[in-house]
Amino acid sequence: MNSLRYILSIISFLLSTWGYANKEIDSLLNVLDHDISNYSIYEKNKKERVENLKSTTVAPNSIDRYALNFSIYNEYKTYSSDSAFHYLYKNLALAKHLHNFTCEVETLLEEVYLLTCVGMYLEAKDMLSKIDRSTLPSSLLGRYYMYCKRLFFETGVSLPRNKHTSLYYRNIGLTYRDSILQVLSPTDDAYLSEKMFQAKEIRDYQKALYWNDKRMESATFGTSFYALVTYDRSGILKTMGKDDESLYYLILSAISDVRSAIKEQSSIMNLAQIMYERGDITRANTYINFSWSVTEAYKTRMRNWRHIIPYSMINSRFQDIISKQNEKLQFYLLLITLLTFLSGITLIYVYRQMINLKVAKERQQGLNKDLTVANNKLEEINNNFKKANLELLDSNNIKEVYISRFFKLCSTYVDRMYNFRKQVNKKLLKKEYSDLMKMTSCASDLLVTEQQELYEHFDSAFLHIFPNFVASVNNLLLPGEQFILKEGELLNTELRICALIRLGFVKSAQIAELLHYSPTTIYNYRTRLREKALSRDVFEEKVMQIQ
Repeated sequence: MNSLRYILSIISFLLSTWGYANKEIDSLLNVLDHDISNYSIYEKNKKERVENLKSTTVAPNSIDRYALNFSIYNEYKTYSSDSAFHYLYKNLALAKHLHNFTCEVETLLEEVYLLTCVGMYLEAKDMLSKIDRSTLPSSLLGRYYMYCKRLFFETGVSLPRNKHTSLYYRNIGLTYRDSILQVLSPTDDAYLSEKMFQAKEIRDYQKALYWNDKRMESATFGTSFYALVTYDRSGILKTMGKDDESLYYLILSAISDVRSAIKEQSSIMNLAQIMYERGDITRANTYINFSWSVTEAYKTRMRNWRHIIPYSMINSRFQDIISKQNEKLQFYLLLITLLTFLSGITLIYVYRQMINLKVAKERQQGLNKDLTVANNKLEEINNNFKKANLELLDSNNIKEVYISRFFKLCSTYVDRMYNFRKQVNKKLLKKEYSDLMKMTSCASDLLVTEQQELYEHFDSAFLHIFPNFVASVNNLLLPGEQFILKEGELLNTELRICALIRLGFVKSAQIAELLHYSPTTIYNYRTRLREKALSRDVFEEKVMQIQ
């Protein structure tokens, strides 16, 4: 049992770590997307730095002019190969003019480096052959070995189909590693880089990461050097099978490439292929197009050649997706058009039905008036319900309830009158005058009973329409003044007065007539109600707003 819990806890930890890593990667990708969309800002900053260097005033045909040209070259060598060559040629002429052998050889070495970057390997080898290693100053030996190694390694990479030749050039490049490690200081980045790759090649990945950490100590985020170091770290982690960590550092490298506005970059192209493999075609297309555009601007034949296959593959897939989306869009557009047409027809139909309903309502109102005229015999009761009915015409629910109650009550009273008439006629025929007198003498008790029944009908009908009326009125009263109804009691006199106010009977005389009280009594009830209210001045207005 304990072992099972232990395994489950490990799985839970791994899942949470994986989820956290994915969130970090998503956040970094969003940052990269933002930086790519704002690449023009970083490029503008780059151009401003170059223009500031160009505007620096130094003496012509001097070593200071050479140093300034070299600074401008360093800005251009990862940004524009043509401009970089231009300043190298200017420095080469200046070095010859100054008879400065060290500057001349340094310029030739940089030309070898730049020719290698743009994929002109034969030209780079020709240029390298013009340099006599035995005559090189010690300060340039390390750079000489580095550029030789880079040239032969890049040549080998450019021949992937010819494995034998590729391996041949790679081995030549490796022969320069020992020289680099002997000549350079252990604190030099090139030295640390070679130690890192040396450890990686023998699969000592922890040692490779150690040397990469050493390089990271002097790297600043957002610079081309940081991009290079994190790119190398991503490659080590990829070889170790740590794909998420590898992707994390590859994105950091890509962000730094963008922010430093260099155009000689590999991170984003590799990232585009990873996004393609992960199914994020939109990002893959954005990254490969961006990578293609900056590589085109740099004018490097070798990197253009490397871009062709992934660019074609990703762009083709993206176009397929766009094509399918356009087909779906056309379908949805047609569907929306059809639905709009049907909606128009439906609106016309509903409008006509509303007109018909209005005519029907007008006819129904006419029938209600005819019904009121036809029941003149019960004028007093009918008038009371007629007034209530007219005040409640704003609701179909109120109208239906009161019409139903009205017919039932009328039918009841007609039956009672008819039975009373039969009993009177029967007594008269039998000359039972004493019984007849008893029947008429108890009429006052009958009136009270009928009046109470009328109240019960009213209370039941009103609470059917406003079931929460009593609670709503109590909410308007002071604490301790709320109404507590007796068992079986629907409304008391005060609540019945409030109910009539809600139905629109605002005059005390009207309420008195309906409830068979004097106007003075109704006035006194209303006054006491206002005194119990939370807001005396607006109590009755709030009662009229109860739903």
